[in-house]
Amino acid sequence: MMSNVTPDVIAITVLEFLPAFAFALWAEPVARAIGRWPRMVRIAAPALLAIPYGILSAWHHMFRWEWLALYATLPVVVAWLLGQAAVADPEQRGNWRDAIILLTLGLTVDLRRLDGAWPAGLRGLGNLLLLDAGLYGFLGIRRLSGAGFDFHFRWNDWKTGLRELVFFAPTVIALGVALGFIQPHKNLPPVGKALISWVGIFVFVAVLEELFFRAWVQNLLERRVGRRAALVIASILFGLSHFNKRSAHFNWRYVLLATIAGIFYGRAWREQRRVPASAITHTFVDWLWYLWF
Repeated sequence: MMSNVTPDVIAITVLEFLPAFAFALWAEPVARAIGRWPRMVRIAAPALLAIPYGILSAWHHMFRWEWLALYATLPVVVAWLLGQAAVADPEQRGNWRDAIILLTLGLTVDLRRLDGAWPAGLRGLGNLLLLDAGLYGFLGIRRLSGAGFDFHFRWNDWKTGLRELVFFAPTVIALGVALGFIQPHKNLPPVGKALISWVGIFVFVAVLEELFFRAWVQNLLERRVGRRAALVIASILFGLSHFNKRSAHFNWRYVLLATIAGIFYGRAWREQRRVPASAITHTFVDWLWYLWF
């Protein structure tokens, strides 16, 4: 999540959310519209995603041309490679270009290589920019099916998400306490603040991670290795992405618990292939951890 919320940050956040919001509510019409553009326009258009960085960094007196060039170029390269993947792999069984894009986006976020481009406390905006680049490439250019990035919420999203939470919570709490990774405590803020924290986790953590690990990674893996193996592999990758969280060294306890969590998040997503379902489970897990552990 982000700190230092000021009017300029709110404005830039809204600007960055517009592409994600469009794909979340109107993915198919947006993709069809993109498909009607001339090829060069389709590939070059995501360079505009660098505009929020340019505005915010200039406002905070930390603008650098190198960062602007990177943020303008990376989304274009993503679109170009995924355009090639769409032609080379029309059956959408997964292509080496998909893997290159996922590896690049995943490592960039996980290793925090681009955090220095943003003002302190606002690295979430950099992640949102990469989210937009991935959405444009995978949904707008690649037209990847079965991702489930559709935020017309359904009752089943809540039913599935909360069911997996109930299945998961006893296991991870018992194991986490046994490993000394978590310690029960109460951190009960006012109701309003607690609700805001739930929304913040949902928007800035759960949706981004579930889109990446379930809608893209697990989705593509299923086409190659089947549902069960894809669930396990995606969950292990999700666990490994937490190796440097809460520690300067390899945090094996966090990796183990996150891998187990990934199994339940992946089950929630694959039931009806819906990101909202797994994001609900994910959000409640992180939220309850914030409140009680």
